[in-house]
Amino acid sequence: MKLGEKQKLFVVKKVEFGIYLAENMKDETRVLLPAKQVPEGTVPGDELEVFLYKDSKDRLIATTNEPFLMLGGFAVLSVKEVGEIGAFLDWGLEKDLFLPYKEMTCRLKPGDEILVTLYIDKSRRLCASMQGIYDLLKKDSPYRKDDMVLGRVYEFSDNFGTFIAVDDKYSAMIPRFEDCSHFHIGDVIQAKVSGVKPDGKLDLTLREKAYIQMDADAEKILGVLEKYHGVLPFNDKASPEVIKKEMQMSKAAFKRGVGRLYKQRKIEITDTCIKKV
Repeated sequence: MKLGEKQKLFVVKKVEFGIYLAENMKDETRVLLPAKQVPEGTVPGDELEVFLYKDSKDRLIATTNEPFLMLGGFAVLSVKEVGEIGAFLDWGLEKDLFLPYKEMTCRLKPGDEILVTLYIDKSRRLCASMQGIYDLLKKDSPYRKDDMVLGRVYEFSDNFGTFIAVDDKYSAMIPRFEDCSHFHIGDVIQAKVSGVKPDGKLDLTLREKAYIQMDADAEKILGVLEKYHGVLPFNDKASPEVIKKEMQMSKAAFKRGVGRLYKQRKIEITDTCIKKV
């Protein structure tokens, strides 16, 4: 009996509330398939393909329904409710799938759609996890440099960047120097492929080519200047960390934007600050 997997079992006994299935006709280890899911005309000796999970009383039970997720795989599931011990996800079966708090990578709310895997916990129950997605994603995408793609945010890393599942199945990442602070886990975003690594993973960017992006960066800098009442308390020689924190852009992008504004005579640059003209 393979918990969390589809398998073919034999019908060994028919009762009023369903049928009992086993790996062979003489096996004493049996599992119930409820009557409402028994195909019409089924008799002892027939072979049925079923999925095995636990019911609300923690008993092994079979279903002919197709789950959205099986052991060893990953899928996008919708959050139905969030309780004191975790969240409950819709995975296509009568009993919702439990996602413990310790397996979450962010706070969730009903309606969120997230990538999860399926595992068996210490109590031999099927549970969902938001962790371990990176190792399961495919690396053989059909996409090439400059292609536009859709992907789902599934993890943030301070060291590397924002991890994306392109088409919910291909491994990709937006580097950490790009501003992704407005995204949340589960968001579906559009990005451009900036490169394909030798192992097939995709590098993505939210930015246009430098000469196109420069105008947008310049406008963003002007907007921040307004918030600072026309005086930015640092110049383009500030550290990348300060620029990233205050401007949500890389130092190179900041310098290009400042250069554009300076040439347009919209700002002046001093040893300690940038002033709006």
